[in-house]
Amino acid sequence: MPQRAATIVGGGIGGLAAAIALHRRGWRVEVLERAPEFTEIGAGISLWPNALRALEALGQADAVRALGAVEAMGGVRDRRGRWLSRTENAELARRFGHPLTVLHRADLLRVLTEALPADSLRSGSEVSAVRDDGRCPVVEHRGGESRTDLVIGADGLRSTVRRALWPDAAGPRYAGYSAWRMVTGPLDEPPSEGAATWGRGERFGYTALPGGRMYCFATATLPEGEASGSSETEYAELQRRYGSWPDPIPVLLAAVPPDAVLRHDLYDLPPLPTFVRGRVALLGDAAHAMTPNLGQGACQALEDAVTLAACLDATPDVAAALRSYDLLRRPRTQAIVRRSARLGAVGQLAWQPAALLRDTAARLTPTRATLRSMTPVLGWTAPGDPVTPTESESH
Repeated sequence: MPQRAATIVGGGIGGLAAAIALHRRGWRVEVLERAPEFTEIGAGISLWPNALRALEALGQADAVRALGAVEAMGGVRDRRGRWLSRTENAELARRFGHPLTVLHRADLLRVLTEALPADSLRSGSEVSAVRDDGRCPVVEHRGGESRTDLVIGADGLRSTVRRALWPDAAGPRYAGYSAWRMVTGPLDEPPSEGAATWGRGERFGYTALPGGRMYCFATATLPEGEASGSSETEYAELQRRYGSWPDPIPVLLAAVPPDAVLRHDLYDLPPLPTFVRGRVALLGDAAHAMTPNLGQGACQALEDAVTLAACLDATPDVAAALRSYDLLRRPRTQAIVRRSARLGAVGQLAWQPAALLRDTAARLTPTRATLRSMTPVLGWTAPGDPVTPTESESH
């Protein structure tokens, strides 16, 4: 049987993971990335147990764990710094097989790129058109034209592949709030626990990275499009908004290089009726972009990649395999998009009575109930993997 070939548009986490999954199964892959190099800048990433299961299926979990940090505990605080809820990472690992692991996005990208043949990675290859006549999809890009057995659109929120083959699909919708992301320099005494602090229309969170650094993030309800484009200006805005928040937030802000602040408005994607068209499939943010409130964006892209490869393993008919992928992934990911949006709306509550009610409800909710509610998200297993007894009990 001739070697099958796949062209993957987008060299982020989802695209690289899909390339690894297919490469391990004998496919010839090419990854087209419009940026001049394969890298990520400036921010951390949380990998929940379901993501680590996907990385295990890709053979990359050990390499990723070696670069990550695992905190003993994390949770949510109110504006005065009082704990509303706390969860032990060891309990996450007991229930779901892995602890929450945090690392820099650039480190994760490096692990994924190093798992692929160098000649399969084509940076500076912006895609201009995608066509599928039902027999042989064609991708036009800066380096020429690729005719292939399968095209995977993993090119993010404003996907070129989605615009080409889903021209009537609704575009991204603004969540109503903007986000800042930053990484501190090394701290002599970094916080021993991570936390998200809820204010009124504002939040500030932090979690540990290796080497005594902390990954910090903040959100504020603001009109769309107000980002200044200047790291120094955004750093001054962070100091104005959060500089008097409870410890350790002022200390963390003081340890952030002023030229290393990223700000982005947050969006999600309205539900698509299908993630596939013939021999073309969407994956990750191109299919189901979500707000970061559950920390599941990259985790779901990793799940997508593993599931897609498993579906392609099950049948030589690429179009049939993609239909199976769509049936497996679309209901799950769209439900998580909705759940993340609801959590974000709760976290951004600005009316004082509503925020007080929210905080009281969080304080009164048992940790066991919170973990049980996360089972549909974190209890995912790779296709063909057995479900552990602990997970079965959690269901």
